Amino acid sequence: MQSLTEEIQSFSRTRLRKQCTRVTSLSGRRIIETWKGSTITVVEDPAPPEKTLGYVPDTSWDLQVGIVKPYLLLGSQDAAHDFGTLRKHKVSHILNVAFGVENVFPDLFIYKTVSILDHPDADLLLHIQDCCDFIQQARSEKGVVLVHCNAGVSRAPAVVTGYLMSCDGQSFNDALSLVKSARPASYPNPGFLEQLKEQKKKKKKNILVNKF
Repeated sequence: MQSLTEEIQSFSRTRLRKQCTRVTSLSGRRIIETWKGSTITVVEDPAPPEKTLGYVPDTSWDLQVGIVKPYLLLGSQDAAHDFGTLRKHKVSHILNVAFGVENVFPDLFIYKTVSILDHPDADLLLHIQDCCDFIQQARSEKGVVLVHCNAGVSRAPAVVTGYLMSCDGQSFNDALSLVKSARPASYPNPGFLEQLKEQKKKKKKNILVNKF
């Protein structure tokens, strides 16, 4: 019988099983996220949607764009993939915080992709400064930036909330309220909300420490 140390030393990553997650966006787009070790691949789900009981899924495109600030918009991947919507709102910059979502107009808009997993344990704050810098860049260039994820429900609203707190000096409640007012579908996952609350607490603590 092998000791625990020997088992650990003989362990190989090739023995890890693949873990698959099927994701369906509000627009009806279906993708498969496959994990093996620390690697993730994202592909379109070729399987037809399962029969549903009790409700009819809405597969129409979600083109609703929330106007948070004149230069800051919030939406889903559908809005980011619809040229008419982008032109209507005079978008010049697009911040893509989804995972595995293509930037479809690279020659027409200024893009930045910051891949964030929509999971409560994902480190949202790790990416906030990078996102803030891009939004500030768009603002300084007198442009209009659309922030989007897959469904425009969790990641993108969380990033915009973080931006309003970090760069606009808003409180957590005021920032989240403004985001939800602009796009009522906004509902960041609990882990992201907790991280944003803690971010504000740490900032206040640092201000008090610096005063003394």
